[in-house]
Amino acid sequence: MTRRLWKVGTNSGNDGCPTLYEIPGTDRFVVQGDRVTDSGELGQLENLTPGEDAVTVPRELLANFGPKEPVHVPQFISFEDFGAMFTKLKHSAWRLETRGRYASDEETDTYRQFVAGEPVTWDLDDPWCQGRREQSALGKRFERVRILDEPATEGQRYLLDNARRNTAVGEDIRVLTRSKAELLSLPREDFWIFDSRVVALLHHNDADEMTGVELITNPVDVLRYAQAREAAWHHAVPYDQV
Repeated sequence: MTRRLWKVGTNSGNDGCPTLYEIPGTDRFVVQGDRVTDSGELGQLENLTPGEDAVTVPRELLANFGPKEPVHVPQFISFEDFGAMFTKLKHSAWRLETRGRYASDEETDTYRQFVAGEPVTWDLDDPWCQGRREQSALGKRFERVRILDEPATEGQRYLLDNARRNTAVGEDIRVLTRSKAELLSLPREDFWIFDSRVVALLHHNDADEMTGVELITNPVDVLRYAQAREAAWHHAVPYDQV
């Protein structure tokens, strides 16, 4: 079905290029400009797929005719796409874990072993461990800070035991008390930072189930999470020192 385009404005004369068009009824625009054909320039564009193209337009086109008021529209991705981010990253992934429990942990055999007071048998050859080990071998860093209540909850104590598995496949796990996290004004939500340029905000419901993953790419917002990362990492201690 052919979409109808509404012309928003142009900085050109009679040749009609460059021009900005709006797709009525949506929050999307079509930009008409000179196609980028230089292979070196195209190679600098991240994740450009065969079905996509790139054009250049003058700054004044966007300044004069682009939307003037910022509107935050949450960008959610599928759990499958979120999982793929752990293989597509270039150098680092860092997580803050803030919750007292995670419902998904309690569905595992290892959790049942832990609460029963039995030695937990971690499978270091399962797909998750294999994937993390492979990425770590490429020199990529995986780091986490886990916040602990005082006293730690059962779920948090389980994750302290789980840290043995994380460490065995290349992750660096540190912990931080809840009181220190509050003094540092750390975010209260779980998130990952990938390559210091994109944040994956993890949404949970009241039952401690993860319900969605929201991407944050605005540099100002990413910097705020990066600052929280630096503070948390500085004050946290290795998991085996608590």
